[in-house]
Amino acid sequence: MTPSRDISRLIEIMAALRTPVTGCPWDLEQDFSTIAPYTIEEAYEVVDAIDRGDLDDLREELGDLLLQVVFHARMAEEQNAFAFGDVVEAITRKMIRRHPHVFADKEGNLASSHVKEVWDRIKAEEKAERAARRPPEAAPKHKSLLSGVKAGQPALTRAMELQRKASTVGFDWNDPRAVLQKIREEADEIEAALDRNDKQEIAEETGDLMFALVNLARHVDADPEAALRATNAKFERRFAYIERALEAQGRTLEQASLAEMDALWNAAKTEA
Repeated sequence: MTPSRDISRLIEIMAALRTPVTGCPWDLEQDFSTIAPYTIEEAYEVVDAIDRGDLDDLREELGDLLLQVVFHARMAEEQNAFAFGDVVEAITRKMIRRHPHVFADKEGNLASSHVKEVWDRIKAEEKAERAARRPPEAAPKHKSLLSGVKAGQPALTRAMELQRKASTVGFDWNDPRAVLQKIREEADEIEAALDRNDKQEIAEETGDLMFALVNLARHVDADPEAALRATNAKFERRFAYIERALEAQGRTLEQASLAEMDALWNAAKTEA
């Protein structure tokens, strides 16, 4: 089998990988739930390539992300649920419907400020149509203000959206310093849980602390996901400084004490 610019070749490759006996053992073992983490990871890799301005890498990462779509579609086809073509048809139908000012001109020539209003209105119509197609027993018993916040988002992003939604009805702090006080309270609760050596409680309180930190980011107009990515990059730079400094001394990380590495970390802070 040879490479191709035609999407059908990628679909053929995935079908071959998932063919019993002759396919790839690893690919054959996978299901939707085991592949889902890779799907999220590939989406982040796309974002990373964009942040670095590396278009060659972006091409590769978009291909990896496309593979995830083909993989999920193949598994669904094996269950006679839908195929890749159905995914394409669904998204093309959705995009045409959500852009009547482009494809049908029903709305006339819209200003950019009004495009989102049309988009949101049509999304609401589609959501109502999907709800109407569900059997009565599948309908939620309680309609929550937070129901529209998608569950599949990264946890930091979803925490931000949940908080934003709640704030629309006044359930919010009025001052970032009040959020900061909440962060201190959550830290104290973690310390108390540590004293009790309750692992489940420690995990729960850690989640509460992270939620409060996202709330602070929201109040100071910082994107928590972007802020954490920047901190990750800073950590990598400073740790690399420690590695280079030790290498210049002819030593390894394993040969250095924590106190020595901490001193080098403080020195790295002045440079990175």
